[in-house]
Amino acid sequence: MAERVLHVDKLVKRFGGLVATNHAELAVERGSIHALIGPNGAGKTTLIHQISGALRPDEGAIFFGGRDVTRMPMHQRALAGLVRSYQITSIFKKLSVLDNLALAVQARTGSSMRFWAPARGESDRYAQADAVARRIGLDSKLQALAGALSHGQQRQLELGLALAVKPQLLLLDEPMAGMGPDESEKMVELLSGLRGEQTILLVEHDMDAVFRLADRISTLVSGRVIATGTAQEIKDNPEVRQAYLGDEANHAVAH
Repeated sequence: MAERVLHVDKLVKRFGGLVATNHAELAVERGSIHALIGPNGAGKTTLIHQISGALRPDEGAIFFGGRDVTRMPMHQRALAGLVRSYQITSIFKKLSVLDNLALAVQARTGSSMRFWAPARGESDRYAQADAVARRIGLDSKLQALAGALSHGQQRQLELGLALAVKPQLLLLDEPMAGMGPDESEKMVELLSGLRGEQTILLVEHDMDAVFRLADRISTLVSGRVIATGTAQEIKDNPEVRQAYLGDEANHAVAH
């Protein structure tokens, strides 16, 4: 049996009389790409907020790496390797791609930026940044200013900043948002290439991308996970078909 990196156990979150998370159950296996889908208002963002530590649940528990992190503050979860992309994806537009990635490496290693820091440490940091740039397909843009990149390339850089801190679990919230078809295809290829080496929990509205990428998919409706399975199992699930009535979802499920 594959190792569980994340286990969400009967999570409940209420806002007054509204039950935003309704005894939600979720398990993410190490090395997998696990997608969380559902109609607008299903509670996906609220659930991700609780997993990342931005919101505290009213009931239930969150286990990360076998450890109960339900009450752990957000920054401590990030230090433990549970990283939500927006926490570390504010790119520095006036710095180069390489310098952006080097700063992310520094954030992980805690290395000094002082001018008298050992030259070897500086060299190692930039070597790691260069390796990440190659991984995300921006090795030809190392000296380009981040602000001069296209929208798709900036999203690639954001992914690189996340990968540079070497998270145990990476929460990606709509990485294809605002992208054209070619840029989306590039992102799908990049994420697909991470399968097996990086554990990802993905929230994404591009259903074609979800069905191509995800090893497992969980469908959230009214704050409750109604089904978890492979892409084909989710496509064939009558409860998912009935509950998830968005045009995009119906189009994707029909394929």
